[in-house]
Amino acid sequence: MGKLAREKERNEFNWGFTLIETMIAIVIVGILAAIATPSWLNFINTRRLAVASDQLYRAMREAQSNAKRDKITWQTSFQENNGVVQWAVHPADPNSFIPTTIGWNNLDQNIQVYKDKNKLNQCETTLNQPTNNCPTTGPWRVQFDYKGRPQAGVSELGQITLSIKDNSRVLRCVYVYTILGAIATGQEQPKANNNGKFCY
Repeated sequence: MGKLAREKERNEFNWGFTLIETMIAIVIVGILAAIATPSWLNFINTRRLAVASDQLYRAMREAQSNAKRDKITWQTSFQENNGVVQWAVHPADPNSFIPTTIGWNNLDQNIQVYKDKNKLNQCETTLNQPTNNCPTTGPWRVQFDYKGRPQAGVSELGQITLSIKDNSRVLRCVYVYTILGAIATGQEQPKANNNGKFCY
């Protein structure tokens, strides 16, 4: 009986993992997490950009629809305020580029308006703004007349391009591209279009 009890006691100590086995498992899990994290962050950032560009697309469509309904000029305005991209849909004021009394909506705080020039030295954000050159601060706007067309015709055509603040490699854009008021969303492409833009 004594021999059987000693064997049973010895077998009880052999169950479970040793400290070395546990450490190896932790290291393997850590390596796998380090490999997966950048892909996950890229996925999250791409989703944030898609949601933000969809919000701006819907804002432009709303201004266009309101202009047709009310038979007056409506506009969608954009600005960056304390590092946050903001947008608003409101009736146009002929005396002001963007009225001061409008209510602004915020995009995700990780989103920015892409203001750099691309590889062809072209601006990716080209919506109408007071200075009519490559934007550094904004504001930007697009106006639609009572038929839903860009108010100023060809000069009102353009796009607003968005990127993630700490990673401007992924771009999303919303653009007005015909004098009839066609609006579309786009993303960065490997080749430029006829206008020298990579986001279309």
